[in-house]
Amino acid sequence: MIDKKKRTLRKTGTATPSPGFGKQGDGGETHQTAAKGAAVLTTTLGTPIADDQSSLRLGARGPTLLEDFVMRDKITHFDHERIPERVVHARGSGAHGYFEPYRSHAKLTRAAFLSDPKVRTPVFVRFSTVAGSEGSLDTARDVRGFAVKFYTSEGNFDLVGNNIPVFFIQDGIKFPDLVHSVKPEPDRGFPQAQSAHDTFWDFVSLTPESTHMLLWVMSDRAIPRSFRMMEGFGVHTFRLINARGESTFVKWHWRPKLGSFSLIWDEAVKLGGADPDFHRRDLWESIANGDFPEFELSVQAFDQKTADSFDFDVLDPTKIIPEEIVPLTPLGRMVLDRNPDNFFAETEQVAFCASHVVPGIDFTNDPLLQVRLFSYQDTQLSRLGSPNFNEIPINRPKCPMHALARDGHMRQEVDRGRVSYEPNSLDPSGPREEPARGFASFAEPDDGVKLRARPESFADHYTQARLFWLSMTKPEQDHIVNGFAFELAKVETVAIRRRMLGQLENVHRGLAGQVAEALGMEGQAERIAPAVPATEDVQPSPALSLIAKAPKSIAGRKIGVLVTDGADDRLLDALRKRVTAEGARVVVVAPKVGGVTSAAKKALPADMSLSGAPSAIFDAVVVAAAEPGIAALLHEAAATDWVRDAFGHLKIVGFTAAAEPLLAKAGVATDADEGVVRVDGRSLDALIAAAGQHRIWDREPTLRTPG
Repeated sequence: MIDKKKRTLRKTGTATPSPGFGKQGDGGETHQTAAKGAAVLTTTLGTPIADDQSSLRLGARGPTLLEDFVMRDKITHFDHERIPERVVHARGSGAHGYFEPYRSHAKLTRAAFLSDPKVRTPVFVRFSTVAGSEGSLDTARDVRGFAVKFYTSEGNFDLVGNNIPVFFIQDGIKFPDLVHSVKPEPDRGFPQAQSAHDTFWDFVSLTPESTHMLLWVMSDRAIPRSFRMMEGFGVHTFRLINARGESTFVKWHWRPKLGSFSLIWDEAVKLGGADPDFHRRDLWESIANGDFPEFELSVQAFDQKTADSFDFDVLDPTKIIPEEIVPLTPLGRMVLDRNPDNFFAETEQVAFCASHVVPGIDFTNDPLLQVRLFSYQDTQLSRLGSPNFNEIPINRPKCPMHALARDGHMRQEVDRGRVSYEPNSLDPSGPREEPARGFASFAEPDDGVKLRARPESFADHYTQARLFWLSMTKPEQDHIVNGFAFELAKVETVAIRRRMLGQLENVHRGLAGQVAEALGMEGQAERIAPAVPATEDVQPSPALSLIAKAPKSIAGRKIGVLVTDGADDRLLDALRKRVTAEGARVVVVAPKVGGVTSAAKKALPADMSLSGAPSAIFDAVVVAAAEPGIAALLHEAAATDWVRDAFGHLKIVGFTAAAEPLLAKAGVATDADEGVVRVDGRSLDALIAAAGQHRIWDREPTLRTPG
């Protein structure tokens, strides 16, 4: 439990600085000590900077002040660095849809779109990667953006979040540093869309508050199977305000109807080469085929008393609230049912701003959120060239607008009359304030001195990272180890690797030991003294594991069926009917795109050719080969790889008797495990049941070791 009186500056008990670090800050953040003769850090106008770690706030937990010219100078320059693509989230994919609440949530909020289950609110959603450029690939290991624009009857509400519920930093003033570190290194322009390089790991290894987020990014969460199978989060703590002015804290959650699934690393790498647009194509095709993605919007709702009972601070964006402590309250569902008509006009020009809220939704003093409220608007001014970006059709509200804004670059609205100010007496029928209906900020009492600091309650950077690690299944833990080992092996500077191993030791010695072993660096971790040691007896949170909560279903999946001349018509018909009934799709793959001739001497068209359809693009595969055509496949390396990769990616492999020689050539035993299933002349139940597991995780230890 955190005593509110102790949510103050940490004045004593600072950790002993380790090599490469300066002194520990009040909230555990790191201040680097300048080397002798080093230049003094300044603003772009030359003003020396005393503290570059925290924005200026009214009290340690208070709001960020607009007078903070150091933060604004840094953020403004960062927001305008790149033209015309987004600085971050440049590569995205969008869709139209609607949101409808399950019931009235008037007890929580007076927001109209959450108050009437009969009202469907139009939405536009943009999914994205963060680090890569617009021309990068979909399947990179990265955070994914999950941004939703609600066109409500009271104006636009932008819920701008990610597929991971925490972030790397606690204060928005550090956002330019984070992104500069992960972007291609400026002296060489690479690597693209990758964090596996020195500058990123240098920054995060010197920033203990990043540790929790790093475990998420090294986990399967950072390589989702598709946008349709990806969770979303608002990241920050927000407020909902009801008609009586009562405030409830909330954390926003999106849950996909199909469940949440991820790729494995080798699969993601091969998909990046075979189809860099894999996620973009998947979203487009699912909507075009009428398989509309659906997500449930929920909140974790809690009051101030509950917030005070936590052993972490709800204003800290590097922390989650375990669902076992505060369960989800479902609010409604979102269905994406229409693809954009024009990618540039809609997906590229859509402008999301964290500051776009409606009456009944309000902010908290989260110092990362507070800077986002300025930064997003500022970024859109640069990227879209004008304060009139709200008049672009995709950004335009669908409710009446009566603003007094005038003129400016690219203005489209034709305003009539002589009055463009308020108050006025010349236009009695013109727009006026409306206290009863208008937006009002929650009157949160606060006072404090102006300072740059983190509160003491932000100082524990390791307990929740430990919670995440302990909540993972064994396969997920192995993947986290593999992620760290792969990325750190790309880091050329040994001191950075040693420092990162030291950070991991503060999380869990088992994790750190496995990563060190995978790197061949046992016993080389740098000792990092934590500002607050991790709590040892952390109770795991099963809700954090994707594998543990995965639904046993093939709904929304793609089953690749490799056919040859002589393929069994009845088997294919039965397979297609059964898979379709389960809510999945069959994709027919043939040696040539023109198709094959079936056993009934019928032309069997192909959806894709073998050379352009590696098994990585499917969730399960069936080799429906027949005697007349199998001999040719045995001479095709692509066919052998098709089977070998599917098995290596832990997928279900169905096969006919005629296909056994191909499996043998690929090194796959027909009785290898329950995921290798014979299908001809038998029931398809075993195939469907196995495919519902998504992957055969018990197969993985026989194929690869961590690191």
